[in-house]
Amino acid sequence: MAAPDYDAIVLGAGAAGLMCAAVAGQRGRRVLLLDHADQVGKKILISGGGRCNFTNIHTAPDRYISANPHFAKSALARYTPADFIALVDAYGIAHHEKTLGQLFCDGSAKQIVAMLLEECAKGGVDVRCGQPVADVAHADGAFSVRFGEQTFAASNLVVATGGPSIPKMGATGFAYDLARQFGLKVVEPRPALVPLTLGGDDVLFRDLSGVATPVEARAGKSAFREAALFTHKGLSGPAILQISSYWRHGEPVTIDFLPDAKRGWLLETKRNRPRTTLASALALPDRLAHTLADRLALPGELSAQTDRKLAEAEERLSRWLFHPNGTEGYAKAEVTVGGISTANLSSQTMMAKSVPGLYAVGEAVDVTGWLGGYNFQWAWASGHATGQAL
Repeated sequence: MAAPDYDAIVLGAGAAGLMCAAVAGQRGRRVLLLDHADQVGKKILISGGGRCNFTNIHTAPDRYISANPHFAKSALARYTPADFIALVDAYGIAHHEKTLGQLFCDGSAKQIVAMLLEECAKGGVDVRCGQPVADVAHADGAFSVRFGEQTFAASNLVVATGGPSIPKMGATGFAYDLARQFGLKVVEPRPALVPLTLGGDDVLFRDLSGVATPVEARAGKSAFREAALFTHKGLSGPAILQISSYWRHGEPVTIDFLPDAKRGWLLETKRNRPRTTLASALALPDRLAHTLADRLALPGELSAQTDRKLAEAEERLSRWLFHPNGTEGYAKAEVTVGGISTANLSSQTMMAKSVPGLYAVGEAVDVTGWLGGYNFQWAWASGHATGQAL
């Protein structure tokens, strides 16, 4: 067999693939970066409303979901938000912190893609787009990839094709098929950072479509305090997207509509303003306040209600149970929970333990971050770890 054309072929020119290719290329490796889309970094371009929430300064391993919660520690420790910010600053890309440590470009996500392409160019990376990856094979210590009409070979193969979220961007489960082809396990994938849908008794809340309010949302042991948004299908907004990654079918989602309220606030309101109604007493958007008051069936003035009923109403408002019947699926999911099992991979290099030369990075792997730049930081960190190892 002829000597391979490249030292490494990277499949997928998204965040993780671009970072991996750039780092390996600048270390003198001959790298081929392939993507079936017509341009690189398509998910980067639409992220953060086109401004790319490129990292989060509060990145820590406990903000990631994985069957092995320790797996992400090594890569995240070796390539930090400060490292990526230094790269962004070196290119003069202006940025700002929005909320909760989220960093965005002042201008456009195109600047991040252009920066990564320039980093690839510095490493002499061969970037090719717009053809399907038709076949991947492994023999005699080399991987061969059929890309359109051409076949390329390399001693290393990096799977950076992401998960199936946002299929309209061309996302597929290709990474999982490839992993299974090489005997790697896949943790069952499901949509994450995704709106929840409501049915049954909760349907009436769909009439509040467009209403948003700060809440504390809880699923299982996880809770997030951010805005929730009612939609014509159910629940969305940052608090709901966050909780969706932890929610499982059949479980309730608990909402505290007044997370800052002191215990006994409703009885105190009754004493101080006895003529007010429950809807007026709720520091919430008007339509939501009236809907909740109707559901609690406490008409008229607070003075007409017993203390026990008001205490029960306060309790319900702090632990309102919704029973989602599903999610809006991969079409609306920002990321995927699950993926190529970390049990198969080295946390230092991302290489498959059973297939030397095969690596998996980014969203293809069973590591999923919170909303707010965490998934990009995992892409940079895992891509960097493999780029250093190639």
